[in-house]
Amino acid sequence: MITSTQIKHSNQNQQAGNIQFWNREPWGISGSTEAAIFKITIYDADTIRVQFTREENFSPNPYSVIIHPSQTTFVIEEDSEKIKVKTDKIEAIIYKFPFHIKFFDVNGNLLNEDDEAFSVSWLGTEVSNYKKLQPNEKFIGLGEKTGNLNRAGNAYTNWNTDYFAYGVGDDPLYMSIPFYIGVLDSKAYGIFFDNTHKSVFNFGASNRRFMYYSADDGDMDYYFFHDDSVGKIISAYTRLTGKMEMPPMWALGYQQCRYSYYPESEVLNLAQTFREKDMPADVIYLDIHHMEKYKVFTFDGEKFPDPQSMIKKLKERGFKVVVIMDPGIKTELGYEPYEDGIDKNLFVKFPDGKVYEGQVWPGWCAFPDFTKEETRTWWGEKMKFYKDAGVDGYWTDMNEPASWGQFTPNLINFDYEGEQVSHRKARNIYGMQMARAAKEGSEMQAPEERAFVLTRSGFSGIQRYAAAWTGDNVSSDEHMLAGVRLVNSLGLSGVAFSGYDVGGFAGEASKALFARWMSIAAFAPFYRAHSMINTCDSEPWSFGEEVEEISRNYMKMRYQLLPTLYSAFYKSSLDGLPISKSLAVDYPFDTKIYDGAYQNQYLFCDTFLVAPLESTKMINKVYLPEGNWYYLYNDHQSQGNAEIYVDTPLSYLPVFVKAGAVFSMQSIVPYTDAKHDGVLHLHIYNGSGEQTFIHYEDDGKSQAHKSGHFYKRSIRWKADQKTLTFSSPEGAYESQFKSIKLHIHDLNSQEIEVLNQHIKAEKENFAFLGRLTEFDPLPDHYHPYFEVKDLIHFTFPHHQQEFVIQF
Repeated sequence: MITSTQIKHSNQNQQAGNIQFWNREPWGISGSTEAAIFKITIYDADTIRVQFTREENFSPNPYSVIIHPSQTTFVIEEDSEKIKVKTDKIEAIIYKFPFHIKFFDVNGNLLNEDDEAFSVSWLGTEVSNYKKLQPNEKFIGLGEKTGNLNRAGNAYTNWNTDYFAYGVGDDPLYMSIPFYIGVLDSKAYGIFFDNTHKSVFNFGASNRRFMYYSADDGDMDYYFFHDDSVGKIISAYTRLTGKMEMPPMWALGYQQCRYSYYPESEVLNLAQTFREKDMPADVIYLDIHHMEKYKVFTFDGEKFPDPQSMIKKLKERGFKVVVIMDPGIKTELGYEPYEDGIDKNLFVKFPDGKVYEGQVWPGWCAFPDFTKEETRTWWGEKMKFYKDAGVDGYWTDMNEPASWGQFTPNLINFDYEGEQVSHRKARNIYGMQMARAAKEGSEMQAPEERAFVLTRSGFSGIQRYAAAWTGDNVSSDEHMLAGVRLVNSLGLSGVAFSGYDVGGFAGEASKALFARWMSIAAFAPFYRAHSMINTCDSEPWSFGEEVEEISRNYMKMRYQLLPTLYSAFYKSSLDGLPISKSLAVDYPFDTKIYDGAYQNQYLFCDTFLVAPLESTKMINKVYLPEGNWYYLYNDHQSQGNAEIYVDTPLSYLPVFVKAGAVFSMQSIVPYTDAKHDGVLHLHIYNGSGEQTFIHYEDDGKSQAHKSGHFYKRSIRWKADQKTLTFSSPEGAYESQFKSIKLHIHDLNSQEIEVLNQHIKAEKENFAFLGRLTEFDPLPDHYHPYFEVKDLIHFTFPHHQQEFVIQF
């Protein structure tokens, strides 16, 4: 029986209290305080987990973390006031009276500390952890959140929400990733709050004493990360929650979507127009109008009388097809998925056992319980309908889950892997589990092929199952730049494969806006244009000749850069780092990068500094961090740690290459499966320091790369020593590039002569192609081709084993 005293206390803050006892464990320590039991687990030298519950047992999230604690060396020391737990990278001091934690690096520098008075606390069922604000502390990440790069002074809610035409400062949106990185003056840490209830992160809003994160219910369960760089902290987080798998190569190409393309004659005409206009593209989407009365696992027999034949024709033209899948199953007798789901007890229910229904596109719908393994398998079996038609990829939409009225009752029940929980605990994880069902279903139907799933909703760990896009944005300059920040923030939070609707979903883009957006999105991991019903056409040729030509040029540049982009995806699949990388990853302690004028800038594929800007600006101020930088289009060099002005006509998006960089290109192809000319163009930029570029290839579609069927070699450029080293190739796959054409940027005359002599000495291996001593001026019109404007170039066979070129 609950006493009146307990009721009173539930309405006041209750702190964990003093430690009453504790025990050493093989993985850390466990114990109890006056209010709760706790565990502190050493997951790795850079990762410590803290758990608290007032229940008899812990109730962890079964979906996000995929590893167990490693065999890590750590030391435990105790005195009368505290317990010290120390790894090779973190020192955690747990104070006993009352319980609170301070985290230090191994040199004794404070990283993060609890507010001593509140630490881990409860208000009713709400659980919180209060942390002291550090001087000049910045907060980055937290996934799909609008606003500034630095989140200090603001608060955010994690509650997956269908939000049509959201504002550039609105919150919450579709996806929740409760992981952030704290940046101090010279060091950083990360915290992942692993609780799927609605949660709040307050980074000092409305007070100056503390920041905190809290959840409506459940355990206090967080992971603390520290290493010597922001990148290593992100890698530690993705080691915990998983990394993106290599996608099919076609998913890196340009993708065209509209709500909706129909009938099939319009879809086929769309594909033909791309080819006739010499605009490279790989994917066409079928939105909700492909279905019979919006019912998933159907085709509209009038609009698409023979989908299998249509898709076959699209494949003959080099296109893949992605179909939308919404979770709502129309509650209609005779509709097989509904009747089968009822028979197998797979839908979300009210506590009295009746099936919950909500209205979505088909009308009143039941919702599959994707937190149940049986349901996920069932959904994958239903996907045979699409696979038999020839569909290549799957787009999971409306999976927050969304319903008209936007207020799902909290009392409905979900299986949650057998735990049996309410909507309060299951909502934030629902979209991720639908994406999981789609990926596993795709692999079930075609086990030898790589799955491609695109999702609107998700939670920490979603990167294991799907790419993400940022939902129903708006055709405006503000939304275009907000989309860049959203993608960069997702990258900071482990989701490397993401993008936005180019041109804006709601509203209509101006000519200038669409042109600028197409150029920016060419430097995004996911490159898709999308617009809604009852708006003007928004294909790249719909805005007139100038916009068409600008779009074509950046689309072609994207396809030329496929060797670099694919290699970047491979690297991200190993280390979990973003492909569109906020400058806060590599330059976290440079305060300039947090400035509102520069916070949108990012590194693409570790090489290109992209400076997005509004469509109305014809001149822009850019901040170049430390180092020297080359303007991509003419090799003009600028010193870093400086603000510069750049002319920015619509045809020239400001893009720079860091001195000492290495990247690769190929010939232009109409789609990713098309044959290139077999020449890998390797660009080397003079500078200082050392960079290693990993060139990676595989067949781009199968799972064979997991069993060694790939081609990989490292190319190390020591700019100070002018030495270029090619490792021996690894893997059983035969490279599709037969020769390398080396482009060396900005060598002086003496260096050129040394290289020329080397080439003559190795004439049986190298073919000298010439020397260019002047750069062509930038075109006056709208042709921003990245043309070879190097000082010297030559070719040599790609199949050679390890060798070194000394300049």
